[in-house]
Amino acid sequence: MERRTRTDTTGGGRDAAPGARRTSRARTRIVAALGAGAVAVGAVAFGGLSGSAGAAEPNLVQNGGFESGLSGWTCSAGSGTAVSSPVHGGTAALKATPAGSDNAKCTQTVAVQPDSQYELSAWVQGSYVYLGASGTGTTDVSTWTPGGSGWQQLRTSFTTGPDTTSVTVHTHGWYGQSAYHVDDVSLAGPGGDPGEPDPDPQPPAAPATPAVGATTSSSVTLNWNAVDGATGYTVYQDGTKALSVQGTSATVTGLAAATSYEFRVSAVNGAGESAKSAPVTATTDRTG
Repeated sequence: MERRTRTDTTGGGRDAAPGARRTSRARTRIVAALGAGAVAVGAVAFGGLSGSAGAAEPNLVQNGGFESGLSGWTCSAGSGTAVSSPVHGGTAALKATPAGSDNAKCTQTVAVQPDSQYELSAWVQGSYVYLGASGTGTTDVSTWTPGGSGWQQLRTSFTTGPDTTSVTVHTHGWYGQSAYHVDDVSLAGPGGDPGEPDPDPQPPAAPATPAVGATTSSSVTLNWNAVDGATGYTVYQDGTKALSVQGTSATVTGLAAATSYEFRVSAVNGAGESAKSAPVTATTDRTG
């Protein structure tokens, strides 16, 4: 099916600046000035988020790839779950199933800055999948696709109002339709609550000893309590870094059956990494 997307907004149009005839010398100056202006406009249109020119903006969405299950997300009527297939990137994706009067809406509230521009995107699969943001303080946005084969990327953008400090990112399906999938949700723009810079930033404290959750013959799931000031966590397997996550759980895969492993977890933020937690030992299941 041919891919179609639509963005719903209520904003007004843009006025076009008329040109003017000049002498040859004056025209040369005008063309040069307009060329410089076009470069500036292009910077706004194709990467012009607030911040330094050319600087990469971080993804403000927590667990946008659903590698940590539904950590950071809330889905209506228990409609969402993290699945290992199909995925667009990484090892997990969101699967949400509309039912009855529920459209399987999954949301996350993200801290933002006032009077700033943001770009929202996600990869989706399924029929009538929506992506949007509300509470922007200006014009709330929503874009959708009626479906098609394989993964499709939805994109939209918005500018926050003068008093806006958070927005709600959402995705949902449509009533009576089958389950849809979402992966790699991204919100690019300046991070929220800039406040005053910390004169003496410190790494977070070490997490408490992680708890062993579900095990299989090739994987172990770990869970731990959140650490104040942490923006992410690193899981170590037998002293070697295994993976990094934003939530407070992780599943280490690719393990051998009926084998014991030692795991530790550290917390990280912009100032650095904490000490590692006390170790926990987990044994994978036997095959067969």
